[in-house]
Amino acid sequence: MDRLATWISRLFGWALLFLSAFVALETVLRKLFNTSLQGADELGGYILAAGAALSFVVAMIDRAHIRIDVLHARFPLRVQAALDWVSVVSLGVLGLFFLYVGWFVIGDTLDYGSTAATPWRTPLIWPQSAWYAGLVIFAFCAFAMAYRATRLFLSGDHRRLASEFNPSSAEDELAEELDQLKSR
Repeated sequence: MDRLATWISRLFGWALLFLSAFVALETVLRKLFNTSLQGADELGGYILAAGAALSFVVAMIDRAHIRIDVLHARFPLRVQAALDWVSVVSLGVLGLFFLYVGWFVIGDTLDYGSTAATPWRTPLIWPQSAWYAGLVIFAFCAFAMAYRATRLFLSGDHRRLASEFNPSSAEDELAEELDQLKSR
């Protein structure tokens, strides 16, 4: 899963670099030549929509979703395991909800043959398909993690569940940053 998160992060990073170059070119063309390529804002919206859906995956894999963990470390290991299990299963349910609601958006777009109200008149099924694909990847990863957490929880392997699914502490994040600094 770490490789998937790295791949998604790089893909989104390259997409943002492309978008930055496109906006810069658009700005120069407008200022110097009084012309426009049209659609920089439209393209930016598409990239951000797909990237946002994929960022859910990266946040989940890196355990970066916001959880209030002030008391978490003070609970007994079994309570921590139960809370971690509930949080992972909740993400799986959220992934299912995203797929359910997103499918209606896709269905409406197909039913109406919707296009963007911009000069490009992009058929909205294209960017929405990329957005929905990101939601599918999130849901698949959330289900895989929920399955893993459920197996660990039901088998009573609370230590392993805690090591894999506990929220990262400030000390863990600091150690990770220092390791990355050393590798540079």
